[in-house]
Amino acid sequence: MNTPDDYPLDSREGLPEALQVLLADYPKAGWEAHPNFSGLVAFWLERHLMFRNVLGLLEADVQARIDRSIDPQTYAKRLGRYGSNLVQGLHGHHQIEDGHYFPILKGLDARLERGFEILDRDHHAMDGLLDRFARSANAVLSEGDDDRAREHTVRFGRECAGFARMLHRHLDDEEQIIVPVILKNGAAGLA
Repeated sequence: MNTPDDYPLDSREGLPEALQVLLADYPKAGWEAHPNFSGLVAFWLERHLMFRNVLGLLEADVQARIDRSIDPQTYAKRLGRYGSNLVQGLHGHHQIEDGHYFPILKGLDARLERGFEILDRDHHAMDGLLDRFARSANAVLSEGDDDRAREHTVRFGRECAGFARMLHRHLDDEEQIIVPVILKNGAAGLA
């Protein structure tokens, strides 16, 4: 039998079929039309979209800085604002999920218990990723506009790319578990 440790965030390409059991009954293409979509599900997906969009802005900005098509001051302001927003937003989002939503949702369908264990483990892995991401961003912000700053920016670009891959994987997998559970059972008791 597989354990949650068999599906680490850094090498997982998706959820095992056994954890997609509700996704067959509630395919993504029909989520928005479902009566239980509005409210919590819509809000949850909007938060995930915001995280994806902010990370996309950071990735575009770091490439623009490497290409020298954005000035250092503008880049530093954007990195400070968007980077802080992303790190703080994800930490808060994960705390709410781990402390409130996951324990309730896990009890709604025992077949998905292992999936919630995987998502919880992802959150712990993301803590380390967010810490490296923040340290790398701070290294960029502490430098001027010389070769050393360029090295830090290139390193931060690699950090962003790796972080983006894992964040997208986690968000996709989380949505495939959580959204069908809420669509099936409603949001009562979760607010």
